Amino acid sequence: MRLQVLTMALSSLVLCAQAPTLDPFAPLRFLVGDWSSVEGGGEPGKASGGELSLRIELDGKAMVRRSFAEFPAQQGRPALRHDDLTLVFVEDGKAKALYVDNEGHVIHYLLTALQGSEGVVFLSEGTQGPRMRLTYQKTGTDSLELAFEVALPGKDFVTHVRSKMSRKK
Repeated sequence: MRLQVLTMALSSLVLCAQAPTLDPFAPLRFLVGDWSSVEGGGEPGKASGGELSLRIELDGKAMVRRSFAEFPAQQGRPALRHDDLTLVFVEDGKAKALYVDNEGHVIHYLLTALQGSEGVVFLSEGTQGPRMRLTYQKTGTDSLELAFEVALPGKDFVTHVRSKMSRKK
């Protein structure tokens, strides 16, 4: 009897070891690496340059996105550099992200893959205040487009930043 129980337990371990594990970050894999802005725009200002990087960390349990954009002086405002950090993780079976920046913004996002193409949408959680949407779409082997949009309560999304990026070699 003990041998039978031991054999069943070992069989279960082997089956578990052979079962494929789903990669929760599969829709984001195209972003892994270092990127430079080649063209940008949007309102309220146009960045003069920027970069982003995305790394898989913590033994594949999290992704870390770091980004910056530089904005030239304009209309009486001094030049500024915007820096941000996003931690992407899975909680309760859902891909989520926590965004923080040097301007004091904190955004909690839910992530969804774009249907029919390589891309991902970060949509802010909650119903109070403005909604934010950050979209990445692969446009070529080493190119992508990002859009950051804001919607005030009861209003449609307005593009604040749009950028074409290329993978750094």
